[in-house]
Amino acid sequence: MFLTVTFPVFDPIAIAIGPIAIRWYALAYIGGIVLGWLYARKIIRSERLWGGKPPFTVTDFDDFILWVTLGIILGGRTGYVLFYNLSFFAQHPAEIFKLWTGGMSFHGGFMGCVIAVLLFGWKRNISVLSLGDVTCAVGPIGLLLGRVANFINSELWGRPADASVPWRMVFPNGGPLPRHPSQLYEAGLEGILLFIILALLIRGGALKRPGFIIGAFATLYGIARITGEFFREPDPQLGFLWGGLTMGMILSVPMIIAGLAFIAAAWRRGPRTAGDEAAKAA
Repeated sequence: MFLTVTFPVFDPIAIAIGPIAIRWYALAYIGGIVLGWLYARKIIRSERLWGGKPPFTVTDFDDFILWVTLGIILGGRTGYVLFYNLSFFAQHPAEIFKLWTGGMSFHGGFMGCVIAVLLFGWKRNISVLSLGDVTCAVGPIGLLLGRVANFINSELWGRPADASVPWRMVFPNGGPLPRHPSQLYEAGLEGILLFIILALLIRGGALKRPGFIIGAFATLYGIARITGEFFREPDPQLGFLWGGLTMGMILSVPMIIAGLAFIAAAWRRGPRTAGDEAAKAA
């Protein structure tokens, strides 16, 4: 039995055409948005999932893509600056705009998506809860691809692992110690498992209760993220915080609380019906 797996070193640049270089991380964002958009269109078209006519159209969601893309990028970068490296960016404010150097926060990106959903929903006079449900339903696709890109880039690696973990590996940027491939753990939990659970909930009629998928996503993501953080090395500029907690754990707790509140509210509100104007104005 091998006690250490050799890390498959990848070129961080996926495509290079002359001076133009496209990195795997950029492809993960592009792929997540495109595949999520296609999946969302399929969900919206199915009246069976909504219990009647959907509260907004495929065209509405097509127009929303630009809004949510900006929300992900601006929110993700803002969250990283504020939550993970504020002292550095306060001293070097020009670095904030260098997105190509890396540094994005899921929790910031999530808040950016929330703002995009609220603004677009109010502008189009459509249900922000139902729009948020669809956005959350497709979110795990981007999370999966993003974590795979983290693995390819040999970043956000795990904590040191002993010989009882036969798949531990030495990362090129992680020093000499064999570590957990925590990026793959998170890809499985935040991406594959979360996607499957949300898809099953949708098939079971969850979209008929606006806000339910939002709550399920926030709750399950928070649990998955906290679980993954037990194997992930904390960011070096922060380290461990209170009682051995990490920033990822701390930021996930409010998500779980808010998610449970959304689930409870959606359940009390009851299922929507075709032409339900109350759901449209939610």
